[in-house]
Amino acid sequence: MDLAQTPESPPREPETREMLLNVGPAHPAMHGIIRIVTKLDGEQVVDTEVEIGYLHRGFEKMAETVDYNGVIPYTDRLNYVSPLINNMGYCMAVEKLLGISVPERCHYIRVIASEISRITDHLTCVGASAMELGAFSVFLYMIKAREYLWELVEMVTGARLTVSYCRVGGVKADLPGGFDERCRKALQETRKVLAESDALLTHNRIFVDRMSGTGKISSEDAISYGITGPFLRATGVDYDVRKDCPYAVYDRLQFDVPVGTRGDNYDRYLVRMEEMEQSIRIVEQALRDIPPGPFLAHETGRPIPAAEMVDEGKIGNITAIVGARAVTDPTLEGAAKSQHPNIEAGEKRVFLPAKEDTYGNIEGLMQQFKLVMYGHGIRPPKGEVYFPVEGANGELGFYIVSDGTSSPYRVRVRPPCFAIMSALPKLLIGDMMADVTPTFGSVNMIGGELDR
Repeated sequence: MDLAQTPESPPREPETREMLLNVGPAHPAMHGIIRIVTKLDGEQVVDTEVEIGYLHRGFEKMAETVDYNGVIPYTDRLNYVSPLINNMGYCMAVEKLLGISVPERCHYIRVIASEISRITDHLTCVGASAMELGAFSVFLYMIKAREYLWELVEMVTGARLTVSYCRVGGVKADLPGGFDERCRKALQETRKVLAESDALLTHNRIFVDRMSGTGKISSEDAISYGITGPFLRATGVDYDVRKDCPYAVYDRLQFDVPVGTRGDNYDRYLVRMEEMEQSIRIVEQALRDIPPGPFLAHETGRPIPAAEMVDEGKIGNITAIVGARAVTDPTLEGAAKSQHPNIEAGEKRVFLPAKEDTYGNIEGLMQQFKLVMYGHGIRPPKGEVYFPVEGANGELGFYIVSDGTSSPYRVRVRPPCFAIMSALPKLLIGDMMADVTPTFGSVNMIGGELDR
């Protein structure tokens, strides 16, 4: 018995204290690059502080040290889950600064690549979020679908993640032969996976209880924070850059902008699921409407080894080489000249010539030299420009300042998940500790664009 407490005195209230708990950066759900300091009253989050900066990459400063095309590999590493959208946004910003436009076929190719990339991003986000709530099968299904789409990306670009596919004034290469058929098949398989995942998650009692009513934000607060993309549309605001500020050929394609009503984690899940279906619709329409154009050079003439052709020419045996074509080393073959009119802007001051021209005539060699040598390169006029595209997380904008030299004076990125992360404390306060994981997962934070 407590000697300080007499039998007549009332029982003492138990002492309660708030607890500070660090979530991350080593927490699995924080991806190793985010630290959330939570103040807990029991299991309820009463205050929180979000700390970023563990993956600072210096993108904007690095962009000042290379030429305009040299920035493209850095854009891959912004949102590295949907790099083709980053490529497209940056290149279209520089093209706006130059006052040029690419051919229609190139626009369609960029749209196809961007929407495939958007689907892979949403598959990763939804699949990983479901896995963190225990739905491991859904994660495996969605990664399977992502694999189908990454094989398409590899078929077109030669890489799966860091693609560097777009160029200022065009794209690296045309769509390869057989792409249409493989793409339609991959989209069919993706639709099956989305149907399977919908059956497993959308009406699953555990999943709905964990997602519904958590991480809520109003449309007014979302707008005040500058939030865009699926996160904003889940609150009921139907802002989509592809619809409200059309670019490329999005104004010619039919698609819907899915919106939610409650602005919680469950609505964000539903919006992303429907956006994947709309992206599939866009790709199917673009494949149907894309203007035709050759994707391989049509070779003519009897093939003979290049060394043999040179020897015959030296001894004056012209009849032996008339109508023949030289079989060159694979690094010199090229075979891309016929594609150029369909995929590049036709501006010699911005786009590299076909390999045949670079190695085959002095004009092509001079053009190549002027574009790749240090101190030469693309030289937009002095000025500044901002160009937004609809990234997987929202409005992805590039603000570029040119001083007339071959390197940007300033490149500023508007990363969509930065605004969402600034609102994260508001989303977490009042919810339970267990709700931190699904709410953070619905943000789809990508460290490369957040800590650029």
